[in-house]
Amino acid sequence: MSLREALRRSSLKLITVGLLLTLFLAACSPPQVKQGQIMATVNTVEGSSTVKVAAGSTVQDAINAAKITLGELDRSEPSLYTILTDGSKVQVIKVTEEFKVEQVEIPFERQTVRNEDLPEGETRLVQAGVNGLEEITYRQVFEDGAEVSINPVKSVVVKEAMPEIMMIGSRAPFAAFDIPGTLAYLSGGNAWVMKNSTGDRRPVVTSSELDGRVFSLAPDKSWLLFTQRSEEKEVINSLWAAQIEGQTNTIANLKVNNVVHFADWVPNSVLRIACSTVEPREAAPGWQANNDLILLNFSANGWLSKPVKALEASTGGVYGWWGTNFIWSPNGSELAYARPDGIGLVDTHAGTTSSLIEINPYQTFGDWAWVPGASWSPDGKMLYTVDHVNEGNNPASGSAETSPLFDVIAMPLYSAPVHLATQAGMFAYPVASPLLPLQSGENAYLVAYLQAIFPTQSETSRYRLVVMDRDGSNKRTIFPPEGMPGMEPQQVIWSPQPFDLLSTPSGKSFSIAVLYQGNIWMVDVDSGQARQLTGEGVVSKIAWK
Repeated sequence: MSLREALRRSSLKLITVGLLLTLFLAACSPPQVKQGQIMATVNTVEGSSTVKVAAGSTVQDAINAAKITLGELDRSEPSLYTILTDGSKVQVIKVTEEFKVEQVEIPFERQTVRNEDLPEGETRLVQAGVNGLEEITYRQVFEDGAEVSINPVKSVVVKEAMPEIMMIGSRAPFAAFDIPGTLAYLSGGNAWVMKNSTGDRRPVVTSSELDGRVFSLAPDKSWLLFTQRSEEKEVINSLWAAQIEGQTNTIANLKVNNVVHFADWVPNSVLRIACSTVEPREAAPGWQANNDLILLNFSANGWLSKPVKALEASTGGVYGWWGTNFIWSPNGSELAYARPDGIGLVDTHAGTTSSLIEINPYQTFGDWAWVPGASWSPDGKMLYTVDHVNEGNNPASGSAETSPLFDVIAMPLYSAPVHLATQAGMFAYPVASPLLPLQSGENAYLVAYLQAIFPTQSETSRYRLVVMDRDGSNKRTIFPPEGMPGMEPQQVIWSPQPFDLLSTPSGKSFSIAVLYQGNIWMVDVDSGQARQLTGEGVVSKIAWK
C-alpha cells in the first residue's frame, strides 16, 4: 500500500468517526427550536403539555396546538388573544353552569283599618293573612368543578300573598245626632257613609287605596264614585263606583284610567258618568292634561257602555297642561268649565265651548296651576267663582299674572259679573246653598266661601268660613271659633236640606260640613255652633246628598 493510499484511508476514518461523534452528541442534547418558533406550556385541570408554535402566536394558537377544544363558556388565563413569548404558561379553565329553582314564601303584610263602629282600642280580624309563594331560578357557575357564583335570573309569583286586615275601633265620645240624607267621607284611603244619623256609620270600600281625586255621591245617594290608586305602569289611578243602596253591594270598575281633575254623575240620568283624563308623564306634576270630556253609562250587573267623547282633547288654553274642571248645573241642563285662564260653558252635543269670562292666569312659579273654584246657584241661573284681579292703583297687586288679589264674584249667564267679596284669596271656593223657603213665600239661598286670613299671601294662608247673602250682603264669619287656627283650603259642603231648629225665625237652618284638622265638623249657619263628627284625624274628603 502506498503512502498516499494510507493517508487517504486514515482521513476517511477520521471523518467517519467525527460524523458518528456528532450524531451521538446531537442525540444526547435537548431539541433545538428553529429560528421563528417559541415554546409554551398549556395547563388544564387534567394535566399539562408543552407545544411549539410560531413566534407572535396567541394563547388560542397554543391551545389549538395542544389539541384542546374550548367549550362555549370556557376561558383562559391570559385571555385568548394575548400574544405569547417563549416559555409562556397558559391555564385553561373549564366553565360550566347549572340552573336550580327554589320556592320561597312571600310573607303577608299587615294592614289596619280604623272603624268608628267599634269602641276605641277594640280590634277585629277582617281578613286572615295568607303567605304567598315565589319561584326563584338561580344560575350557578363552576370553574374547573368549583362553584364561583350563584345569582337569581328569574322570579315568578306562583301565589299572591293576602294581607291580614285588622279593624281597629276609633269611636270617639261624640254624641250622635240626626242628619238629613247620606254623608260619605274618605278616611285613611277608605270610604265610609253616615245615613240619617252620625251614629249610623258603615264602611263602603276598605281597600285603603282611594286617592281622593274623585269622591262623589250619586244624586239618588245609591252609588259612590271614586278613584283608586293603581300599581300598573303608566297608570295613575282608575275610576270606580260602589253601590251604597241595594242588595248586591256591587263595586264596578268603570275601566277609565288617569282621572286627576274631574269625574261626576250627570244630573237627571241613571248611572251616567262624565269624566276628563290626563296622560301620565315622568316630569312634574306627573301628567299632561287632555282637557277632554268623556260620557259613559254602566249598570249594577256589570254592563258598561262604550265611552263617548263629548269634548275632544285640546291644549286647554294658558297652563292647559295642568287641566280643566267641569261643573254641572243642578238640573244638568248646563255644564260649565273652569281652567286657569277663564270660565265658560260646554255644549256636549256639539262638542264645543264658549267663554263667559277671561281670567288673568296666575303665575305660580311652580309645577302647578291655579284653577278658580266655581259652583252653580241652586236655580242654575248664576255661577259663583273667583276672579284674579289686578288693581293698578294698589302697589300690592303687582303685574297681572303675579297679582296676589282674588275676589269672589257672581256671574249671571250672559251678563257682567258682580264682585261680592274683595281680597278673599285664591282658594275661596264659593258655594251656594240649596233653596230655602222664606215665610214670605220667596225662595232664597246663601253663599259660603273661605276668607284668607292673609289675603295677599293666600297661596299659603289658612282660611275662615264666611257666609253671606247671595248679593254679597250680611257677611258673617262662622268657623273656626275666635282664637283657633284657620282651615286648610277646601270646598265646603252644604247640608242637602235644612235642619229643624226651633231657635230660628223660620224654624229651619242649614248646616255646613267642613274638614278641620283631619276631622269632619258640622257648623250651624244661623248660630255658628260647631259639632265634631269624627275623631280619627285622617278624613280628607266629604260628599253629602
